[in-house]
Amino acid sequence: MTGPAPRPPLPPFDEAGARAKVQAAEDAWNSRDPERVAAAYTPDSQWRNRDEFLTGRDEIVAFLTRKWARERDYALRKSLWAFTADRIAVRFQYEWRDESGQWWRSYGNENWQFDASGYMSRREASINDVRINEDERRIHGTRPAAEHGDDLPLH
Repeated sequence: MTGPAPRPPLPPFDEAGARAKVQAAEDAWNSRDPERVAAAYTPDSQWRNRDEFLTGRDEIVAFLTRKWARERDYALRKSLWAFTADRIAVRFQYEWRDESGQWWRSYGNENWQFDASGYMSRREASINDVRINEDERRIHGTRPAAEHGDDLPLH
């Protein structure tokens, strides 16, 4: 029996590999496809997302399904913060609207750890939500290729 197919870029990461991993994650999350996102994680991946703790792809899929049912018109930007051989730290912002039509910008940081095949085995995310007006939005759908790697404004 063989292991899972490698999911490049693989650890140990260099800057280009870390940036590619971050962009791949942004692209997957912007698809709002829970199965696609969960496929990037180990079968026993451990998560902390805000105050929720998850283990495994099935729990990740269920969580993301609930999340994107609640966070309408979700659009995300991620930015590489730091990396080591098998870990990546990311800053991110995403915008979404709730069922009442109120827009939000969520600011967060993630710490990721990868296995040797390039699957994420651990994800810890801290996130804060800020109420915004619709005219304050700056994230509209998937990031154009020309903007890949652009940094995020603090405010």
